Amino acid sequence: MIPLIGLAAGIVMGLVLSPTVPLWLEPYLPIAVIAAMDAVFGGVRAALEAAFNDKVFVVSVLSNVLVAALIVLLGNQLGVGSQLSTGVVVVLGLRIFSNVAAIRRHLMGA
Repeated sequence: MIPLIGLAAGIVMGLVLSPTVPLWLEPYLPIAVIAAMDAVFGGVRAALEAAFNDKVFVVSVLSNVLVAALIVLLGNQLGVGSQLSTGVVVVLGLRIFSNVAAIRRHLMGA
């Protein structure tokens, strides 16, 4: 129940406050969101398999976002930012779809 209340509060605050993303953060925001989504779907999968640990989840979210941002930063410094961003999106996207497939198999048995 607490996660749903937090999600609803975050949506309302985002709609009311209309925050803007600083220009220097724009390349990192999509990667950070995808990395966080990967951690969330991994957490849901772990919860369904009765293996969820909140400390592991927090470390997973923070490390995924940090590593993804560092990869994009490295790519920007080397002049290949978009290629490395695409690589991060593909890898994290594959992990998200893998976790969603595991969740679907667990919930529907298919």
